[in-house]
Amino acid sequence: MQAGFKGRFGWAMYDWAAQPFFTIIFTFIFGPYFVGHVVADEVRGQALWGDTQTIAGLIMAFMAPVLGSLADATGPRKPWVLGFTLLCIAACFGLWFAVPNADGGTLALVIACVVLGVIGAEFSIVFNNAMLPDLAKNGQVGRLSGFGWAMGYVGGLIALIIMLIVTGQMPGVPGPSFPEGSFIAERLAGPFSGIWFLIFIIPFMIWTPDTPKLVNDRVQAIRDGLKDLRHTIATLPQRPNIFRFLIARMIYYDGLNAIFAFGGIYVAAQFGWGLTELGLFGIVALIAGIPGSLVGGWLDDRIGSKATLFLSVGGLTLVVIGLISVGDGMVFFAVPMDFPTPDDGLFASTAEQVVMLMTAVLGIVAGPAQAASRSMVTRLAPPDRLGQYFGLFSLSGKVTAFLAPFAIARVTEASESSRIGISVIIIFLIVGLAILSTVREEQDAEV
Repeated sequence: MQAGFKGRFGWAMYDWAAQPFFTIIFTFIFGPYFVGHVVADEVRGQALWGDTQTIAGLIMAFMAPVLGSLADATGPRKPWVLGFTLLCIAACFGLWFAVPNADGGTLALVIACVVLGVIGAEFSIVFNNAMLPDLAKNGQVGRLSGFGWAMGYVGGLIALIIMLIVTGQMPGVPGPSFPEGSFIAERLAGPFSGIWFLIFIIPFMIWTPDTPKLVNDRVQAIRDGLKDLRHTIATLPQRPNIFRFLIARMIYYDGLNAIFAFGGIYVAAQFGWGLTELGLFGIVALIAGIPGSLVGGWLDDRIGSKATLFLSVGGLTLVVIGLISVGDGMVFFAVPMDFPTPDDGLFASTAEQVVMLMTAVLGIVAGPAQAASRSMVTRLAPPDRLGQYFGLFSLSGKVTAFLAPFAIARVTEASESSRIGISVIIIFLIVGLAILSTVREEQDAEV
């Protein structure tokens, strides 16, 4: 398929459309609200939030490679993207029912919507990613991947700002007021993200060319695709570079996802932050992520995906150590600093200012870690099996995706400390980097 600028821009607009689901719901608005108010118990809430990721991860672990193989066999990817996007959008609207101090039935409904939303978003990403190498100009997959992530950060930033203004939470900007204790602003996070996704996926659907239909006999194509997938999985250990990379990515990406799922929750608990502070926390990370993704994409094509990953995942490790060093009146574990008090201003304490600096670094290094991971697949995988390998790529991000949230949940419960629980993330990042060091950035011989 031939893609001009409009086609590539439409592909990047998918990231713009999808990012608010992760930014608003998972990291900065809904996740902390779920822990602190829907469940209303920090330890139990963090454990339940981890369990939602466990459930979604287990479902996706077994389905993503199969669906990717079916797309390879039949051709077009956009129908798959659209179908799973609509599932995610429907789940987003269901999050409106997440009332404070929810009863058992309501809590089960909310958890189900979170799980279905994750499944819809992540499966649509599998098929969107598989389109990357065919759309990149002159083989510059790193730059297009980085541009996509930068567009995602811009979209997430604008969506978060609009969300804060519409709900009256943006400092200095007048907005509507809601009844005390209703948490309507937080409950609107889901429907708002769903509407955003629905509107801004339109350029992708209209402008971006798709892989042509490969066969007329779809049933036979599905059988052939599943047979080819079995062969790929059986011979995967004989492809040491892609095999080791998928294992490395499985581990470090588990840690990366946990940063976004639990980082905002941890900081909010330490400082007593509300929606306003969390929203601005997210804005800083997103602003920093835009140049980070663009520079990371340039580095990807200049020094390679592996080197870019080392720089970005190493940076994430340092940021996590910095974040968990905050607590009990200390920063960097042993440096006493003033923490926020009820009467001070927005981010008036020194500890909060230090954390906001860490947040900017987090934004700078997170985008390249994600963009270089998907471009690494295009450098290692056979071109005619990209759907399969992006399915395995998704599998590598999900087969143990339950493990970090599960470990955080169990360690948090056992230690009765959110700080000790979240420190598990460091182990995942370091082990992932150690395995990545054994990967050579070249395609394996065909087997």
